Amino acid sequence: MKKTVLIFGASSFVGSNIAESLSADYRVIGTYHNHRVVIPNVLTVPCDVLNRDQVQLLIYAFRPDIVVYAIGVSSVIAAHESRDIAHSLNTVGVFNVTSFSERFRAKFCYISSAMIFAGNDVVYNEGDTPLPDTVYGTTMASAEFYIQKSCLNYLVLRSCNLYGRGINPFGKTWFELMEDKLFKNEASSYDNKVNTGFLDIAYLADILKLCLKADITNRLIQVSSSDFCTRYEFAMKYAEVFGFSQDLISPGKWFFPIDELSAKDYGKSSDVFHYRLSIENLEHLIRARMPRVEDSLLRTYKRFGGKSKKNRGQNAAIGIKYI
Repeated sequence: MKKTVLIFGASSFVGSNIAESLSADYRVIGTYHNHRVVIPNVLTVPCDVLNRDQVQLLIYAFRPDIVVYAIGVSSVIAAHESRDIAHSLNTVGVFNVTSFSERFRAKFCYISSAMIFAGNDVVYNEGDTPLPDTVYGTTMASAEFYIQKSCLNYLVLRSCNLYGRGINPFGKTWFELMEDKLFKNEASSYDNKVNTGFLDIAYLADILKLCLKADITNRLIQVSSSDFCTRYEFAMKYAEVFGFSQDLISPGKWFFPIDELSAKDYGKSSDVFHYRLSIENLEHLIRARMPRVEDSLLRTYKRFGGKSKKNRGQNAAIGIKYI
């Protein structure tokens, strides 16, 4: 009999992609708030994650083996502008879901972010102390702390910047907006001061499936590409792989909202930020190396119906190759 996975936030970019990926091997139920979504082989039901009664009823009714939390304000700017909403969805909702997940003995899986750190010019390890300098980072760090202190059966995947196409027709991802500009042959500029990893969402889904199959419990695992870049550099790599003119792309300076209530002097000598995650533990777990950003884009090209335009050789990490 298939195990049951309940995904809170199946209408989100991350949630919808995880639901689609898990549906072949699990019985998947997904929640949405205002806008119903249709995902093949996935039952979707309405739920307000801030309503404890609704959360309890849902978990009681389906008795999931695994609960995935994919709800939240994922934009750094949106979180800064709507602090209360970000706190409610990124943190309070986690409190509600974990309390009932624990009661019914379900594994709780949380997708966190590299932005729980301060953005210094270092590569961060799992054991480093979170010192967020944004509202978004603060809410995610609070959720991480609560999960690790309160849950008896959890898995936290702390991820770099994820990209791909979502399912919600009422809001496009930053990746889809970038694609729209290039498909329309329109010039656009992208941030060139925030460095992080970039991974196709399919990699995160692969790693989550691997962890669930191996029953990895009470672990925080960092997930990232093996190299790092800015969104400007990412857009340039995308244009090269997908065959668009790089002349349409120019470097810009993204408004990066530092949270004055939580940020401290971390010794930065410039306004460049680095959210780089060490993936040594992950690569040891999967016994394979993670892809570079360009390799991830080559997988994206194939996933969207194209073929690789360049022969990268047998050593190119197009996908996760398990040993």
